[in-house]
Amino acid sequence: MGKLDSDLLRTFVAVAEAGSVTEGAARIHRSQSATSLQVKRLEAILGHPVFERHGRGVVLSDAGRLLLPVAQDVTMRLDAVLRDISQDVVTGKLCVGIPDDHGRAKLAEIVAAFTRHHPKVELDVTCALSTEFPEALAKGTLDLAIYEVERPQKYEEVLFEDPTCWVASKHRDFSADEILPVALFDHACWWRDAAIASLEARGKPYRVVYSSQSVSGVIAAVEAGIAIGLLGRSSLHSDLSIVGTDLGFTSTLASKLVMAGNTATETGPQDAMKAAIRAAFLVKA
Repeated sequence: MGKLDSDLLRTFVAVAEAGSVTEGAARIHRSQSATSLQVKRLEAILGHPVFERHGRGVVLSDAGRLLLPVAQDVTMRLDAVLRDISQDVVTGKLCVGIPDDHGRAKLAEIVAAFTRHHPKVELDVTCALSTEFPEALAKGTLDLAIYEVERPQKYEEVLFEDPTCWVASKHRDFSADEILPVALFDHACWWRDAAIASLEARGKPYRVVYSSQSVSGVIAAVEAGIAIGLLGRSSLHSDLSIVGTDLGFTSTLASKLVMAGNTATETGPQDAMKAAIRAAFLVKA
C-alpha cells in the first residue's frame, strides 16, 4: 500500500477548492500537467478517483468528499507549525470588502482559505454592493476591496475582465416588441450607466420593467422572460441567449473586476490577502 504525502494532499486541496485543475495549479504555482499527474498519483494510491468531470471543471467523487476534510486539516496544521517555527506569522486586523454578486462564491472560498492559513489575522469582511467601496477605501473604513469598473485607475489591479452583452431568455422573442422591456440595476453603478448608454445609442423606445439591487435579480428577470438585461458573458447559461445585434444594439464595453488597497494602511495582512486573491484569479495557462 502506498503512502499519502503532504504534497499530494496539498495539490488535491487546491484543485478541490478551485473546482478545476487549471485554477488549482495556479494556486500552488505548478503547471497544469504537473498538477494532473499528482492527482493521478493520489488516485493510484487510493485506488479510487477523487474527482469527476463536470463541465469545464471537476467535482469531488465519494472518495474525494471523504478525503477533503482530512487533507485540509493536515495541510493547515503543517502550515501552522511551519509559521510558528519560522516565526513568519502574519498578525493584525484586515477590513475587506467583497462584492455581493460577482464571484461571491469564489471570493468566499478565498477568504475561508486565508483564514485557515493565517488564523492570527482578525478579518472583518463586508459583503455588499461594491459601488461604495472606493469611497470606503479613501476614508479608511476598508483596507482592501474588490469591485467593478469600466476603466481601471493605476492603483486598481485587474483580476478579471468580463465582456458584457444584452441577453434574453431563449424561450422569449422580443423582436416584435415596439417598446423593449428592460431589467436594470436600481442604484447608480457602472452596470446601470452602461446599460442606459447602450439603450440610448440604440435610439428606439424602451421601458424599465424590472429593477434589482443585484446581478442575480436581473438574471432572474431575464430567465423569466420579463425583460432583456445587460449581463457579463460569465453569467450566460443554456437557457439564455445573446440578443444584442438582433435587437439593434452595438457592441458594449467589458466590465473589469479590480482589487485596490488603502495605501495608508498597507500591512502584512493586506499583502497576504492580495497574494491569495491573485493566486485564485490570475490563472496561468
